[in-house]
Amino acid sequence: MDVTDVINLNAIDLYLQVDDKKGAIEVLSELLFKDGSIRSKEEFINDVYLREAQGMTGIGDFIAIPHGKSDSVVKTCIAVGRVDKGIAWETIDDKPVKLIILFAVDNKSKNNQHVKLMAKVAGALANKKICEALLEAEEAKDVLSIFKQN
Repeated sequence: MDVTDVINLNAIDLYLQVDDKKGAIEVLSELLFKDGSIRSKEEFINDVYLREAQGMTGIGDFIAIPHGKSDSVVKTCIAVGRVDKGIAWETIDDKPVKLIILFAVDNKSKNNQHVKLMAKVAGALANKKICEALLEAEEAKDVLSIFKQN
């Protein structure tokens, strides 16, 4: 499965108005709920925080990839949010986070599909030019184009 197949264009907000990690996860989860990608925003958020408790999801260079494997997920997909000023997040480089790539994974997902997707995204994010392009994208379709090119 290609990353671009699961990026949810209806769940991309490149102008998030949030002050913290909690706000970012809530807003992106709300977008997934409105789109019908998750059945329960509260259940999904709880599952995201269960994963957050296991270890940091801030991968450095202003990016975090939180994720929740949940029964509330209707279809595995990715939501993307960006904040201009950066927000506090546990990261490997202690920098604030500006780009949040939230994975919503169907709990019935087989063959560790989500692990493969996360590996693909992490691989793309290892490229500094891709990170810079995502941090400068102006529209949701730009995010999709950046991942399609790589």
